Amino acid sequence: MPKYLLLKHYRGGPQDHRDVPPMDQWAPQDVEAHMAFLKHVAELLEKNGEYVDAQALTPTQTWVRYGGPDAAPVTTDGPHPETSDLVAGWYMIDVDSFERAVELAAYVSSEPGPGGTPLYEWIDIREVMSEIPAND
Repeated sequence: MPKYLLLKHYRGGPQDHRDVPPMDQWAPQDVEAHMAFLKHVAELLEKNGEYVDAQALTPTQTWVRYGGPDAAPVTTDGPHPETSDLVAGWYMIDVDSFERAVELAAYVSSEPGPGGTPLYEWIDIREVMSEIPAND
């Protein structure tokens, strides 16, 4: 079965994203509901035998992009274009098909936000390379 990463982003995607305040500005019950949903997703994936791993990444304000030993590290701060791909976290899943990965991404995307309204966040679906590509 192919493995996929479901990558969750901190902000936006290929189109403007609706404005949602940072989680530290949400009501406590909204944060609890959001976290309970994420736990539920992991439990559902485990029950179905589709769970490999999941991790959340902290929303740091400053991060460094490493470009190799000869490149100067690029430090970014704030919502610059080069930081638009910041990943909030990910699920690694092992599923029967790409269609199933899309189905799960749609479900994860519906996680509750402020007031229980689904966030419908952008989720990138990337197949994990299972073998070295052939040189033709």
